[in-house]
Amino acid sequence: MQITIGVFAHVDAGKTTFAEQLLYHTQSIRQRGRVDHKDAFLDSHEIERARGITVFADQAVFTYRNNTYYMIDTPGHVDFSPEMERAIQVLDYAILIVSAVEGVQGHTETVWQLLHKHRVPTFFFLNKTDRTGADMEKALADIRTHLTPDVCLITGQFEEGRIGDSLLEQLAERDERLLESYLEGAADYMLGLQAMQGMVNAHRLFPCACGSALQDVGITDFLDQLHLLADTKYDEQAPFGGRVYKIRHDENGNRLTFTKAISGKLRLRDELCYGYEEDRVCEKVTQLRLYNGSKYQAIDEVRAGALFAVAGLSGAAVGQGLGVYQEKAEFEMVPTMQAKVIFDPPWNVKEVLQAFRILDAEDPSLAVVWEETVQEIHIHVMGLIQLEVLQQLVQERFGINVRFGAPEILYKETILSTVNGYGHFEPLKHYAEVHLRLEPGERGSGLVFENACHADDLSVGNQNLVRTHLFERDHHGLLTGSPLTDVKVTLLTGRAHNKHTHGGDFREATFRALRQGLEKADNILLEPYYQFKIKVELDHLGRVLSDIQQAAGQFDPPETVGNQAVITGRAPVATMMQYAAELAAITHGKGAFHATFGGYDRCHNEQEVIERKGYRKDADPLYTSSSIFCAKGVGYTVPWDEAEAKMHLL
Repeated sequence: MQITIGVFAHVDAGKTTFAEQLLYHTQSIRQRGRVDHKDAFLDSHEIERARGITVFADQAVFTYRNNTYYMIDTPGHVDFSPEMERAIQVLDYAILIVSAVEGVQGHTETVWQLLHKHRVPTFFFLNKTDRTGADMEKALADIRTHLTPDVCLITGQFEEGRIGDSLLEQLAERDERLLESYLEGAADYMLGLQAMQGMVNAHRLFPCACGSALQDVGITDFLDQLHLLADTKYDEQAPFGGRVYKIRHDENGNRLTFTKAISGKLRLRDELCYGYEEDRVCEKVTQLRLYNGSKYQAIDEVRAGALFAVAGLSGAAVGQGLGVYQEKAEFEMVPTMQAKVIFDPPWNVKEVLQAFRILDAEDPSLAVVWEETVQEIHIHVMGLIQLEVLQQLVQERFGINVRFGAPEILYKETILSTVNGYGHFEPLKHYAEVHLRLEPGERGSGLVFENACHADDLSVGNQNLVRTHLFERDHHGLLTGSPLTDVKVTLLTGRAHNKHTHGGDFREATFRALRQGLEKADNILLEPYYQFKIKVELDHLGRVLSDIQQAAGQFDPPETVGNQAVITGRAPVATMMQYAAELAAITHGKGAFHATFGGYDRCHNEQEVIERKGYRKDADPLYTSSSIFCAKGVGYTVPWDEAEAKMHLL
């Protein structure tokens, strides 16, 4: 059996130490490393060892009782959450480490929400039970209150082919067949075990073990329990299908596509296809690698359930399906800030941009953008720690010294009204006309395309060109030049010329139609929001509620438990991004602030941002809302508000 597990935790809960123990006890490594000794097996990068945190999701392989386990050690710092989320997409099981001293912390909740969303069967491990201040019962209560009530303690419950009475009772409460046997006194070990396996896999029950990773307490027991309860089934006879979860480049610059095999088999030199419809690409597999930490073994074949790296794929992206598996992953952990890349001679922009393009393939959340008009490189980031790591990474890998401008909020734009947009591009010996309908979309829907154009009016090939051009880049809104989002675009009709339509004509007509529609629409500015949870003592409740109101936030009625209040709500990232530090100062470190990305919504200070950005819609070199027509062999420009009357298809 092949099983992929991921290890998750809030920073400093003991995740990497726990992973080291699993590898040691399965004889995958000879010596246990420690984060504070800078010799952890899976924190192999110098940046990780110097900082004492996991930055990259690296994998290891071990065998235990004839099962092969692929283990991914994920980052625990919020700045590297996108890397953590990408790993979730390929897991069979997750192990969520919770400190028995601190209990459920901010990032623990973020991880749990993602695991819950993707229905990943999850084991809890209460760590640091040997530490002063450890309270296992309180930590368990924390999990039940803030994560799930369906957690069950399994430590000491599996002994000599029997299940402990307390655990068996919990199982019987959730399974009618087992309950009947239990009441008759006939519930046996195998029946209980099978019932529990089913509940764990169905995301209905979450086993919890306890111990100390540092002191090597409870690790081997946990391995036994994982072996008993984990159960995967993959179809090796089906055609090959896989999902990409990571892109890396080796020391020779070779692009490696890290993949989870979901079905079938893949052999060296097989042809592997990816992409959709007209964009589908087929390439030959030139190498298959099985990674264990930073080392790898070249292999000739992989089977369903394996986690491996493939060389030879030039364009497969993170989250993309391979072979017969074409489902594309959607990611929630997206940056809400952007920063400018600053560099000095002798480095030229082409060298720096090439380096960041490589990093962009490895971490798509960077969304590297080259702003041609101002000759600047911009990247999307989660926070300041990520920028510090990127600065060191660019120096080590590419030998380029960079620094970054102060991070700024990532704004977006959308519309509130439905309009039609018209674009015509007809300089001498060129011709294309495009008509689009623009409608407000649901929040978070992005740009959605629909085709209502008949093939008698415009060929299918040219219709596909319009669609391609709409999705080839982020389009600038009119208010600040920020990316356009949450808009449904319908192709109504279009026209080409048998002789004069050339490559690029429909790109011009499509962009002009989009822009002309925006000129007529009711445009609004959007900003990113946090979903937050704040825990404070009752003495500080009034101050915190006042702070939320001043930050243009909203909150639900506070919940009180004893002397503590829990406030949940929503507020702009721009006003709350520094609040964790402020809350710590107010409460002398006793308050807790947990925030996750809560999508985009209307900007609370729209006019102020528009004035600060100073975007001039008529001076954008990439976009124009006017159209070009031709008369007597000469092309001439028609402003957007006059162009509609001249359209050939109206």
